[in-house]
Amino acid sequence: MLGAFLRAFRVPDLRNKILFTLGMVALFRVGSTLPTPGVSYSVIQQCLTDIPDSNVYSLINLFSGGALLQLSVFALGIMPYITASIIVQLLTVVIPRFETLKKEGQQGQNKLTQYTRYLTVALAVLQSTSIIALARSGNLLPECPGIIPSDSVFTLVTMVMTMTAGTVLVMWFGELITDRGVGNGMSLLIFTSVASGLPAEGAFVLRTRGGFVLAMLLLLALVVITIVVFVEQGQRRVPVQYAKRQVGRRMYGGTSTYLPLKVNQAGIIPVIFASSLLYIPTLLVTLSDSTGGIAQWVERNLVSPTSPVYLAVYFLLIVAFAFFYVSITFNPDEVADNMKKYGGFIPGIRPGRSTAEYLRYVLSRLTWAGALYLAVIAVLPQMLFAFTGSGTSRGFFGGAAVLILVGVGLDTVKQIESQLMVRKYEGFLRT
Repeated sequence: MLGAFLRAFRVPDLRNKILFTLGMVALFRVGSTLPTPGVSYSVIQQCLTDIPDSNVYSLINLFSGGALLQLSVFALGIMPYITASIIVQLLTVVIPRFETLKKEGQQGQNKLTQYTRYLTVALAVLQSTSIIALARSGNLLPECPGIIPSDSVFTLVTMVMTMTAGTVLVMWFGELITDRGVGNGMSLLIFTSVASGLPAEGAFVLRTRGGFVLAMLLLLALVVITIVVFVEQGQRRVPVQYAKRQVGRRMYGGTSTYLPLKVNQAGIIPVIFASSLLYIPTLLVTLSDSTGGIAQWVERNLVSPTSPVYLAVYFLLIVAFAFFYVSITFNPDEVADNMKKYGGFIPGIRPGRSTAEYLRYVLSRLTWAGALYLAVIAVLPQMLFAFTGSGTSRGFFGGAAVLILVGVGLDTVKQIESQLMVRKYEGFLRT
């Protein structure tokens, strides 16, 4: 493996791409530790050492590498862009104009990307305003007053504008890495954020819950990583045969190929959907400062990830969102029509409607396996905390973190290997 890295750095073009990617990641980490103007950095650092487990914004805190609770310039991280991308993707099913743009190729995709950027800015303003309001009222870090010494309108507006500008800058970093670096820029920034929080989280678990729980977590992580690698690489290859057809004096078709359907067709999106939806009741109760019966029930069942109700609802939401997301991203009727248009067919299945029904049947079985896999991986670490009676993690040892780290790592290695294969026959990974 070390020799493969050295061979990658010997190729000038690939070396420049890797160094450019590392430079962008370094700038991203600098901005994640740079405090926003108007924030008392010393007070926040003192409070973070004794912060209780809070899950109101733990998903955003996970994707920002812990920058959220420090109220840094990149406090929101890449989360507004992820949310905007998901919303635009969902709207392509609802709004005919978006569906038309999706079918127009690269030009339509550029237009959708522009809409995603505008929506990202709007979500960044909304999220930064809500986070600053929580910090000002003392609900972001409980029992930690004085985070924002001055609550003047000018200071608050400056903070909102700084965090929004930081989100736009992070979005730009991700696009630059995708265009001029190695791998998917947004995914690599998320990978960096999650990986940067692992050492501090390990020290936190060791200090508060002991070496036994940390050892169990590390052992569980090895098992989960093995399972994730195995499932993420798994796919159902549906054979496709193209009939021979003559166009002019040339003969086309007559080839055999396959349609790859991944076991985890939805990726990490269902986990993000389920986590975001579960945080809405907690966020509403926190903002309203309510202490009634509903607030107590939410506090008891939907705040702690070790609660049986939380685990059950989380599990079911992931399964439901997995089916929902796959249904809007993969259209069997459209795939069957495209195959029929170019003379393709599945052996033993009639083209057209029968092909669409067969693909829908295969996809539903794969989605069940992928949805259950995502749900089990997501709730497994929290179940360990529940059984050991040791509280909960702050997100960096959760199932979402493992899925992100392994998934992005595999994708980046594949892209480096493909670029090496273009220049040399020997790949990045050797068996």
